[in-house]
Amino acid sequence: MVSTHNLGFPRIGAKRELKFALESYWKGQSTRDTLKALGKDLRQRHWSLQSALDLSPVGDFSFYDQVLDMSFTLGHLPERVIGFHGDQLDNYFRVARGRSAQSDDDHAQCCGGVAAGEMTKWFDTNYHYIVPEFTATTTFKLNATNLLEQLAEAQALNVKAKPVIIGPVTYLAIGKAKDNSDRLALLPQLVQVYVELLEALAAQGVEWVQIDEPILVTELDADWQHAFNLAYHQLKSSRVKLLLATYFGQLADNQYLAANLPVAGLHVDAINARHEILPLIGMLPSHKVLSIGVVNGRNIWKTDLTATLDWLEPLAQRLGERLWIAPSCSLLHVPVDLDSEHQLDAEIQSWLAFAKQKLEELHILSVALNHGREAVKERLATNHAALEARRHSQRVHNPAVREALGKLTPQLGQRQNVYAQRASKQAALLNLPKYPTTTIGSFPQTAEIRLARSQFKSSELDYADYQLAMKAEIERSVREQEALGLDVLVHGEAERNDMVEYFGEQLSGYAFSQFGWVQSYGSRCVKPPILFGDISRPQAMTVGWIKYAQSLTSKPMKGMLTGPVTILNWSFVRDDQPRAVSCYQLALAIREEVLDLEQAGINVIQIDEAALREGLPLRKSQWKEYLNWAVESFRITANGVQDETQIHTHMCYSEFNDIIAAIADMDADVITIETSRSDMELLDAFDNFNYPNEIGPGVYDIHSPNIPTQEQIVQLMKKAAERVPAERLWVNPDCGLKTRQWSEVLPALANMVAAAKTLRAMV
Repeated sequence: MVSTHNLGFPRIGAKRELKFALESYWKGQSTRDTLKALGKDLRQRHWSLQSALDLSPVGDFSFYDQVLDMSFTLGHLPERVIGFHGDQLDNYFRVARGRSAQSDDDHAQCCGGVAAGEMTKWFDTNYHYIVPEFTATTTFKLNATNLLEQLAEAQALNVKAKPVIIGPVTYLAIGKAKDNSDRLALLPQLVQVYVELLEALAAQGVEWVQIDEPILVTELDADWQHAFNLAYHQLKSSRVKLLLATYFGQLADNQYLAANLPVAGLHVDAINARHEILPLIGMLPSHKVLSIGVVNGRNIWKTDLTATLDWLEPLAQRLGERLWIAPSCSLLHVPVDLDSEHQLDAEIQSWLAFAKQKLEELHILSVALNHGREAVKERLATNHAALEARRHSQRVHNPAVREALGKLTPQLGQRQNVYAQRASKQAALLNLPKYPTTTIGSFPQTAEIRLARSQFKSSELDYADYQLAMKAEIERSVREQEALGLDVLVHGEAERNDMVEYFGEQLSGYAFSQFGWVQSYGSRCVKPPILFGDISRPQAMTVGWIKYAQSLTSKPMKGMLTGPVTILNWSFVRDDQPRAVSCYQLALAIREEVLDLEQAGINVIQIDEAALREGLPLRKSQWKEYLNWAVESFRITANGVQDETQIHTHMCYSEFNDIIAAIADMDADVITIETSRSDMELLDAFDNFNYPNEIGPGVYDIHSPNIPTQEQIVQLMKKAAERVPAERLWVNPDCGLKTRQWSEVLPALANMVAAAKTLRAMV
């Protein structure tokens, strides 16, 4: 009999219950016990949804981030929070976001000065994790209380529990040595804590433990490959059975290593690495389980169940009980339940599967494999009909868009002149001071903004009144920026619900869910638009709002757009054509908007590519192809303008030192980046690369409620000036300010402007 299991379930709740509970707790509006009770309720609901599985994950639930959870389980806390008293959850939130609850108890008094942990992307996803911090003197000490309590909850409910933990090699690989020490030197003592953890799980009656090692789908040198052998030969004496899980890519040259590690089972992502399954079966010892990820855990299209069975049935005959099936990776990366969608286009909805539906697909596959296709004949027929309808739908294909793609030429991606010539023209037109100040685009999305948007969507507010409400918020943003003394202003993006969804709503080829939320980090959730067809721009999307904002001030106003690569990477993309094709379609559509903004008199245009690095293949050998079409898509979008028009781009929370040459090839006049949490570490790239254009290294960590001081900002910019000439530096926050409160934003920006004035006096 083929077994079924799941690698992880979305933790936020079908209606984002966790988000609202977290934010209520952080504001001091609810208690710690209330938050913990909500977490327990969500876990029970999610286990119930997975009750048909042979094994369900335990430990995949988190109040903020699973990597941070693992750090606490390993007793691995940054030195700056060690010694803080109080509940462990408060310390946890201090590492995650710089502070815990805003309450009047003694916990709130000790956390005002704590620096939040650095965040970066979890492999090539839009999920952010808190980066583990290592030094040569790092020690580990097991604290499994949280995981063991969740396990006890599951066992009390008769859940067939499979604890989920991050493996030791991946944990070291995704962390940072703050003193440039060798992370692998920590492996022996780290593995000893894993030995203790597995023994604690065995003592609580666990049979199988899922140990995630996604680093195996990346290129590993001999030292890191040896680390796997060292770690797992030490763990093989454990009383539990280990299912080593890989996902997000191909094992490639790590196939033999993965197949022969001393574990009881291996999980492989067959969505990305189907061609590796047969060779792996030949390599696996005859006693090992092979878990195959056959349902896409990262996209929302229905699985072709018939085609999947055609492929799986011979494997099931060959492997028998050694075959397990599962989603390709944790379902953390897809929304919870398609059944909640009552406003989504019915035809498009019939093509989709969210987390709950993916588990149903898994169940259908297991029934067909164990009892024959006849047992699920009607469900297979329904699935086949939906897939055929999608393949032949006229809504998917637009001949005019295909014709435009056929006319792409290299000239579309070329500026009229090189940066040096453009820069002098832009300086003459804009007349900015040294260390010019700006923000990244958005200002706080207040309760009034959200109410007006909600009333407009429910038809309680007509479009004219909605416009008036948004214009009032835009004017507020402009006036506040003028009062602060910022040099290049933004309109604040009051009218935008999300930097990707807003544009998708106005482009053909996109559909939108009502509750299709996915966690990005902590309480931050995004609702990726669904890219189902060819893309075009029926009409201008931002021009009216930006023109209105510019009419309110004599200072330069930035036009704010999201770039094609980021729109692509933060959407649920088509799986019926190459990603490059969709990206070029987006580039042509956004290019039209750029040219319309310029025609409207907007001289500064920011095209955000926050997710450029996120789309990189996990193996460097495959980077060149991606970067070629990604950079070319940006250039097509941006480079039709005159020399006098200054093009900005923005990237956040991405390590990009190793692709700095590709970023330079984008040829944006100004790039703004996240650097505050990393203490300007990301600027190390400029030690060995002479970046030719202007750069704004972020000095205000907008993902934390902490307010930077003028002195802190000055010190950060001094570090930046050691690598980039002062005449090419801008002063700006790390990212947009939509998630912050005005009460935080105004003093932080006032300090930023004051810091810029101090820096100018030093030049």
